Amino acid sequence: MGSLPAREIKNRGISVVDEALEEGPVHIIKNNRHAYVVLSEEDYQQMMDDLADARIAASEADIVAGRVRKGTAKGLIKEILREED
Repeated sequence: MGSLPAREIKNRGISVVDEALEEGPVHIIKNNRHAYVVLSEEDYQQMMDDLADARIAASEADIVAGRVRKGTAKGLIKEILREED
């Protein structure tokens, strides 16, 4: 992942970010620290799709492992209230 000082963006404008994004995501450095990450829209959408896929896989694993119970909200509320007694 490339990096780019924030002051360079201030001096050269957004075109410097566009150039840097050609190589992939870019860390923006502010006060000598990584402060931001800039992604292309395509990379962002891919990351969100991958995250959604991972969440679905984790949910499916929970079902297979028996960590999920079927029921209703009303039943859950009753169960919670019984546990408080």
